[in-house]
Amino acid sequence: MTAISPIHVPIDLFKQLLAEAHAFPRERIPEPTAFALATAAENGQPSVRMLLLKDVDGDGFVFYTNLESRKGRELSTNRRAAMNFHWPPMERAVRVEGSVTPVTDAEADAYFATRARGSQLGAWASRQSRAIEQPGDLEQRVAECDRKFAGRDVPRPPHWSGFRLEPTVIEFWLGRPSRLHERQQFVREGTGWRVQVLYP
Repeated sequence: MTAISPIHVPIDLFKQLLAEAHAFPRERIPEPTAFALATAAENGQPSVRMLLLKDVDGDGFVFYTNLESRKGRELSTNRRAAMNFHWPPMERAVRVEGSVTPVTDAEADAYFATRARGSQLGAWASRQSRAIEQPGDLEQRVAECDRKFAGRDVPRPPHWSGFRLEPTVIEFWLGRPSRLHERQQFVREGTGWRVQVLYP
C-alpha cells in the first residue's frame, strides 16, 4: 500500500518522536539526540560511529565534526550517508538515508559559539582519528590552545564545521510483539514523499 505525502510530514513525525524522547527520564534515555552515522570510503569500505544531532529542519539533519576526521574525509569524497536513531524505552527507531552538504560558515560559527569552552579548545587540540604518538600529547595540545586563547573567545577552527544530511528516505520503526514490527517508509519523490508500509 502506497500513498503520496506532503514534504513536511516525515520531518514533523521525527520532531514529535524526538520531543517524546526528550520527555523521558534521563536515566532511561540519557542522550535523545544520539544517532549512528554511516559513511563509506572511496573503495566502498563502510564505517559507522555515534554522533549528536544539533538541528533538524525542512532541509535536513545537521551535525558537526572535525573535517579532517575519518568521517569528514569520507564525506568530502562520498556525499552519501545514513543515520539511525534508536530509543529502546520507546521501542522506536528512525532510519535516514540521503546526501550531505556543508552548512554555511555562519551556521557553523553560531553553533560553535554555543559550545562549552573546553569543547571549543578540544576542537582545536584534537587531531581527530589520527594516532597519538606519545602519552600526554593531547593534554599538552589542549594546554597550548588554552594559553593561546587566554582571555578571549575561542574562534571556530578552519578544520571544524558541519554537514546537513538531506534525506531521500526516512523510515519509522515501531517495535511489536513476535517481531512483527511496524515499518513506515517515506521515499522522496519531487516535492513530496511516497509512503509505503514494509514487511518487518
